Amino acid sequence: MDWQAIHHRIKQMTKDLTAMQSPDGSWRMCIDCGTMSDCYALTVIRLLDIRDETLIQELARRIVSRREPGGVWKLFPDEHEGSLDATAEAVLALLISGLYNDADPIIVSAKQYIRSQGGLSKSRSLLTQSLLCAAGQAEWPQALRIPLSALFSRSGPLPSLFLMSGHARVHFIPIIIMANKRFSLRTAHTPDLSSLFLGSSRRFENDSPIVSVLNGLFGSVAGLLIPDDDKLYEQAVSFLLERIEPDGTLLTYSTASAFLMLTLIAVGHPPSDPVIAASVRGIRSLLCGDPSMVQIATPTVWDTGMLAHALNESGMPVTSEPMQRAARYLRQRQHTRYGDWTIRNPGVAPGGWGFSNVSTRYPDNDSTHAAMRVLQMDAPSSPGSTQAAADNWERGLNWLLTMRNDDGGWPAFERNGKPLPAGLFGFAGAADIVNDLSTPDLTGRVMQYLGWALGLTTAQQWLDHSAKWVLSQQEKDGSWFGRWGITYTHGTGAAVLGLTAIGVKPDHAAITKAVHWLLSVQNNDGGWGESCYSDQQRHYVPLGISTLSQTAWALDALIAAQPKPTKELERGTDALLRLLDSAPRRLSSYPTGAGLAGMVYVHYESNNWIWPLLTLSRLVRKFGS
Repeated sequence: MDWQAIHHRIKQMTKDLTAMQSPDGSWRMCIDCGTMSDCYALTVIRLLDIRDETLIQELARRIVSRREPGGVWKLFPDEHEGSLDATAEAVLALLISGLYNDADPIIVSAKQYIRSQGGLSKSRSLLTQSLLCAAGQAEWPQALRIPLSALFSRSGPLPSLFLMSGHARVHFIPIIIMANKRFSLRTAHTPDLSSLFLGSSRRFENDSPIVSVLNGLFGSVAGLLIPDDDKLYEQAVSFLLERIEPDGTLLTYSTASAFLMLTLIAVGHPPSDPVIAASVRGIRSLLCGDPSMVQIATPTVWDTGMLAHALNESGMPVTSEPMQRAARYLRQRQHTRYGDWTIRNPGVAPGGWGFSNVSTRYPDNDSTHAAMRVLQMDAPSSPGSTQAAADNWERGLNWLLTMRNDDGGWPAFERNGKPLPAGLFGFAGAADIVNDLSTPDLTGRVMQYLGWALGLTTAQQWLDHSAKWVLSQQEKDGSWFGRWGITYTHGTGAAVLGLTAIGVKPDHAAITKAVHWLLSVQNNDGGWGESCYSDQQRHYVPLGISTLSQTAWALDALIAAQPKPTKELERGTDALLRLLDSAPRRLSSYPTGAGLAGMVYVHYESNNWIWPLLTLSRLVRKFGS
């Protein structure tokens, strides 16, 4: 083991991250979800006739920059043929920008690809289809013409609405409002993509009858299929407006904000509506990178919590100025408002943190434990901690613990969700959109925090229940599925780290099996790399090359499970150091974050910092001198 190189790398990463910290104590790195958010923002800005040619040109430049040599757009670099939905979104956005026309080679080749895939009727993405319909390019699917009376009564939202996740609600409600009104908006900039529907119909093939959809989602629909009145539209719009964040975005999401703006037009609001103007400002605030891209949300709270935690693990004292600034920033971002989470977790005071810099009402368990790691320094047992800081920490811990599901695991946003029908709607990624269930990766990270930071173990019966739930989710080959990272490498690393942190012995059969699986998929260069296809196909698919974050996740499990360095661990560490020294862009920007299977994959800029620094620091702590 080259300990000198390891120490040097830790020192260099610590120095670089300290220099990158913002004056307010946060780290402001980008998340890249492909061109989806860029396409939606550009298209809606044009449809609303908002005159901002500089922004239009910048977004078009960004979209074109992600075009593959074959003339298509992909969800991830190794996607074999490209993505029909991503390519369709790009064609619409580039044509509506006015900067390209049907004769431009970029458009010609993209249209050829779409036709080769069977045309736009083959689209399976709920969001893509909705954008095409709102822009007047397709007919709204029957499956989306769900009466608002299934979700709202004259007195407000019905319980059925809260069967789906919060992020699904703020996307789904605008879409069904527009679908029910058969809304479309055309302007002088609007192209005509009808030739990309290869038949005579502008309908999508995966449309399904409304009654079967409603039965699958809400049970019996008897009495629900009644005409909606204006009161119900007002209820639905009010529901959305109540969930607008201080920056103008809808629950922090750029895509939901884009659909909200179109929905307001659909129900009769003028383009000059202050809510629309605020939404545009909110979307502009999400611009990041060069060329500028529209992030789906800012990852600032998550990044700051995990980066500060990594710096602390690397040896930076909690009393240092960078750590104190990060803690002050995170204390200011702790939630004090009640959100939809309280419906299934009543009687609990707010205390969590959201993913985004502007989140005030959509906290999540992953961001909360990330913030709690940093605020540990202000816990009641910490010398010099103020009572106010201790109260904040206790509120956060209470919120996190009460968000645990009855099955023992932790979800992302709202506790005790129920799995909705797997074939719901027939849209790509529908299950990931609507479901918010316990996941092994997120549960593993929470357990790891509770074990390492608080000293909790399986001696606590409730935590033993959590450990048993995670163990029950292990795949036959020894891996665990990761919902929020790609995919089995991520899930396995988080599960092993969490289980061993709360006292599961490294020689436990499940841990041994996990190690054997990780070693079986180790690359020849010593690292690990897994394709986004794993997320779609629900079995391990090798990427063929190693990535920084996936190599770090695998090494975390090996470090936790093994009593001394092994040949495989040394090879993996050498691979990690090489990747940190000279990772080409294709490796460092591969999307190892999972969004929605078959629809959204995420490259976190912070992934190339958080996980390698944590891994090297853990290596030194356990085996180094």
